[in-house]
Amino acid sequence: VQLQASGGGLVQAGGSLRLSCAVSGRSISTCHIGWFRRAPEGQREWVAAISRVATTDYAESVKGRFTISRASAENTVYLQMNSLKPEDTAVYYCNTVTLPSRVPTRRYWGQGTQVTVSS
Repeated sequence: VQLQASGGGLVQAGGSLRLSCAVSGRSISTCHIGWFRRAPEGQREWVAAISRVATTDYAESVKGRFTISRASAENTVYLQMNSLKPEDTAVYYCNTVTLPSRVPTRRYWGQGTQVTVSS
């Protein structure tokens, strides 16, 4: 399975972005997909996940602002990010995960997509 994150960019605080995670090699209805992020000089942290039956889970820091969803026909998982804050600035990645542990399962993370929120 391969995952490709895209959709990042530069946005002002309070703005919105939608990230996409295009999945190939496996149907998203058969796996759990998570979004992670790594801030500058920070560790990678889990952000949100959607299960193979489309239940969702969020980190406390993004709950109420971010929404994870999926489009089965496109085999793509989305992360809608609203009310963005400067502390959301990070490189965002998607990966398959185990649930409820939220542990990423693939070693290769890809390049991710940069999100920069200006104050």
